[in-house]
Amino acid sequence: MSDQPELAALSDDYARYGLERDVVREWEDGARTDNRAGSYEWWYFDAHLDDGAKVVVVFMNKDLGAAGRPLSPQLRVNLELPDGTMSNNTISIPAAEWSAASGRTDVRMGPGNRFQGENLREYRIQATAGGLRVDFTLTSEVPAWRPATGHMLFGPERDLEFNWLPSVPQGAVRGSYTIGGVRHETTGVGYHDHNWGNVGLPKILNDWYWGRGHAGPYTVIASFITGAERYGFAEIPIFMLARDGRIIGDDPAKMTFERDGVYTDAKTGKPVASIVRYTYVDDDTYVVTFDRERDLVRNPLTKDLPWLKRTAARLIRFDGAYLRFAGLLTIEHHKGGHVVEEFAEDAIWELMYFGRARGTAGDPSLPGRRVVRKRP
Repeated sequence: MSDQPELAALSDDYARYGLERDVVREWEDGARTDNRAGSYEWWYFDAHLDDGAKVVVVFMNKDLGAAGRPLSPQLRVNLELPDGTMSNNTISIPAAEWSAASGRTDVRMGPGNRFQGENLREYRIQATAGGLRVDFTLTSEVPAWRPATGHMLFGPERDLEFNWLPSVPQGAVRGSYTIGGVRHETTGVGYHDHNWGNVGLPKILNDWYWGRGHAGPYTVIASFITGAERYGFAEIPIFMLARDGRIIGDDPAKMTFERDGVYTDAKTGKPVASIVRYTYVDDDTYVVTFDRERDLVRNPLTKDLPWLKRTAARLIRFDGAYLRFAGLLTIEHHKGGHVVEEFAEDAIWELMYFGRARGTAGDPSLPGRRVVRKRP
């Protein structure tokens, strides 16, 4: 077998995981691991709220960079207020206070923290961290989707997995956030996905860009994943575009990816693109552009580790980083060489960087501005 990573998309792969090609079932958004050392799992939610605030909530059974640990839950709740004020909160939860049901979405972390879903249609997310509390309902407007089987396979035996299920590519949000003792009732647009795997991400991945958003009648999920150096920095593109709630394109072979305005982030030392662009060419052409306006998070992945573990990470030269951005998402529809539609909206996207920085801005070793992956 090839040692090159791949997105599992063969008929045998669907049979292996008990999946259907065009249907996502409710059990897929339930617990997919047993929390053992070597595995990890998280449920993610974000929302752009009509009052101008943005919220991100993540229920994690362990820290991203610590898959080798036993169950060690973390809750992350981040809020950007309409005036730009940030509240970023990460708390640890005792392992005895974690539970995640199989067969359905029902994740609980200590008193009052719950991520619960019903039939992939409606979710309730309740979380408290620091002085921030959120209580939102997310109702799906675009059906659950996954890139092929959602399983990205690594290693010569294809037995190392990083898995991804966008359970709610877009949904209506209603509820509240409470900060400084003041409760704010609001509505908005949200998203939920679910990730899990059986190998520490730094062992298989170098970095990924990921973004999602909506503009006009369009909903997009776009990611460009780069494998670790041991896999030759192999690339895995992922793309989904929907119009009026119907998926119109999700073939990664038809997508190209560009980075523009690459600079070295002063805090993390990672190369960051000011603009990332996904171009999808089918009968028509769609150009999806994320244009960075400001940073929401710029954190070394060791930031939340205890002092001893941070020291150990430095000794093995682990310097992973996580960056989250806010800016403008633009979706252009080209037909016959002309732009026939163009929509723009605020969006959030991220760069997760596990590996050592691959050069700096202007360094020829940095990945090219235009990257095309052809599939067999």
